[in-house]
Amino acid sequence: MAAKDRIGKASEAARAAQRNQYVQRLISDEELRTNLLAAYGAARNAYGRMSNGKPASKALFEDRKLQRELREAANALRDASSALREPARRSRRRGGPGRALLLLVVGAALALALNEGLRSKVLDMLFGAEEKFDYTSTTSPPQPAPAGATS
Repeated sequence: MAAKDRIGKASEAARAAQRNQYVQRLISDEELRTNLLAAYGAARNAYGRMSNGKPASKALFEDRKLQRELREAANALRDASSALREPARRSRRRGGPGRALLLLVVGAALALALNEGLRSKVLDMLFGAEEKFDYTSTTSPPQPAPAGATS
């Protein structure tokens, strides 16, 4: 029964995470994830510098690298929190794949209209190459009437 209970709690937690707007934002917003990772990295480095054996107060006031890392962590957290407060940004691309397809079709039509060689190649591919043949007549040309003969 304990396993079923844990599975039930886990699925309930997963559903709650799906409904959470902040979790959804974290999944969809790459800039937010980048800011949070930068803050985590800077805070981890700062913690490593603080736990090197010096008293924390001395490290905070004297260690310039520690101060810089703490400043970077604070800036990254500030950027992440402002990104969370702003509405989700929409993609700036307009049209998407439909627009690209339209541009491709218009470009192909212009190329076919303006280039006779390309047009003949496309027509040959679609309908087969034109048969090229030399015409030779099997009949002889009419003989001119003898001079003085009347019809």
